[in-house]
Amino acid sequence: MITKKKLEQLYSNEGKSMQEIANALCCSVSGVQYWIRKYKIKTRSISDAVYLKNNPNGDPFLFKKPDSFERAILFGLGIGLYWGEGTKANKTSVRLGNTDPALIETFIVFLEKIFGLKRSQLRFGLQIFSDMSEAQGLDFWSKTLTIEKSQFYKVTITPYRSLGTYRNKTKYGVVTVYFHNRKLRDILVKLLETGVWKKVLKQKDKPL
Repeated sequence: MITKKKLEQLYSNEGKSMQEIANALCCSVSGVQYWIRKYKIKTRSISDAVYLKNNPNGDPFLFKKPDSFERAILFGLGIGLYWGEGTKANKTSVRLGNTDPALIETFIVFLEKIFGLKRSQLRFGLQIFSDMSEAQGLDFWSKTLTIEKSQFYKVTITPYRSLGTYRNKTKYGVVTVYFHNRKLRDILVKLLETGVWKKVLKQKDKPL
């Protein structure tokens, strides 16, 4: 028999998985599941379990409200960029793509200064046309954004079309910034959907 107090401590408070609890208590996973159901302890969804496993020490970011005019401008720019260029449909990560290096750099600085992310935590996608050089594209973006080439996913190559809109804008392709964190994505979407971003700019001393 496993006590409710013990299960709540291991599962709810410490965030251990059912398998980890079974290993620690020398019992079966099915036994752990049985007692969790019996005590009616709220279980985690698969996405919550994966998130907890990937972030055992809590969220890898800290929201920093604007405490100066410069930060307020950066906050407004970052929210505006995500509003206009970000991918809100994906529910598990923050994504923003564009051909403009200055725009991408501004969004990265927004993530660094406002949420405390490290540039090394970000991943990147690069889409180029078939008549472009993959090596030159990676070299350009890695140097321009001061990131490692290893942070890029496999380059996506699109067949060349002379009338393509993006083709006329850049010779180095389209870059997408990725930060795989559902909670940060939800915070950004909440800021947009509820208009909380206005309150953040006006009342920096109040919680989000």
